[in-house]
Amino acid sequence: MTDIMTEAVKVLLAKLPEGFDGSAKFVIEGEGAILLDQTGVRKGDGPAEVTMTATTDVFRAILDGRMNPTAAFMQGKLAIDGSMGMAMKLGAALS
Repeated sequence: MTDIMTEAVKVLLAKLPEGFDGSAKFVIEGEGAILLDQTGVRKGDGPAEVTMTATTDVFRAILDGRMNPTAAFMQGKLAIDGSMGMAMKLGAALS
């Protein structure tokens, strides 16, 4: 795993210690994907109710609280494919 992937899994595990009630995937451009669901957080690719795609810089800013996920989406820095409800639920959990 690259540094951003290792860091992302660690931060997401801390923010979502009980897992995520649903399924979501973060795609970090040029790095890989992270899956979140009821069983936890892990590096990997697979089907999810919502897929969010961003650059490494945007993803880091969201993880460390410098950027709100909703603002990132509104500014075109975060692409969302799938359930907007699930995206909003995850955004709230990360805040």
